[in-house]
Amino acid sequence: MLLEPAELLAGPPAVIFDCRFSLADPQEGRALYRQGHIRGAHYLDLNRDLSGPVGEYGGRHPLPDPADFAATLAAYSVRPDTEVLVYDDSRLAFAARLWWLMRSLGYRAPRLLNGGYQTFLDAGGRPDTVVPELRPCAAIAATSFSGCCDIDGLRTIQGEGALLVDSREERRYQGLEEPIDPVAGHIPGAINRPWQGVTSTEGLVRDLSEQQAHWGEALEAEHLVVYCGSGVTACVNLFSLALLGRDDATLYAGSWSDWCAYL
Repeated sequence: MLLEPAELLAGPPAVIFDCRFSLADPQEGRALYRQGHIRGAHYLDLNRDLSGPVGEYGGRHPLPDPADFAATLAAYSVRPDTEVLVYDDSRLAFAARLWWLMRSLGYRAPRLLNGGYQTFLDAGGRPDTVVPELRPCAAIAATSFSGCCDIDGLRTIQGEGALLVDSREERRYQGLEEPIDPVAGHIPGAINRPWQGVTSTEGLVRDLSEQQAHWGEALEAEHLVVYCGSGVTACVNLFSLALLGRDDATLYAGSWSDWCAYL
């Protein structure tokens, strides 16, 4: 599930995606890609490629249309069994979104570069500025993502006893501050497990004992539903759960920004 920089330098996977992005400046990630990226990497944009159009409901980063997303992957020659590597420079915040989307649609789950782009550079990797040519393949017939729910599904499974996990920072969870969405607070009944607890400040994924400590007794819940502000950084927590063998957790795709729209 993880690839270390040394492994990458020894022999790159078939397809590499650069998912660097900034919520504060949506153009920053693509600009950084043009300045330098891992050789052979293609750029995928959170807003354009990994999300659908924003509407009244569905949150700030709705899931993309499954067929459109499959077509996007096919444009880069990604088949269901293709070996893919994904990286960012934000502690997996955006790379994990692509990991979840691909796995949810039935593709081979991509590996994430441990530590992101900076660890590649620190290991002696050299930035490349060449944009690789596209070699499209046929897209799969994709109709729906699995392992996710909308607000109605959330209400149903929460009523059946599922444990809801808020992945945002503690102050946002507590309602002490809300820099993005119009309403502060959290969904009633949710516990807090900030997504940043999955990695060190350098972006390295913590070992399994630390992952278990991050989750604590929540790992014993029969059904886990994870959300964040818009369904993006929650995927870091979902990646952590998968590392621990809990790949049965559900993503509330619209997350807090969708919940707010119904208040």
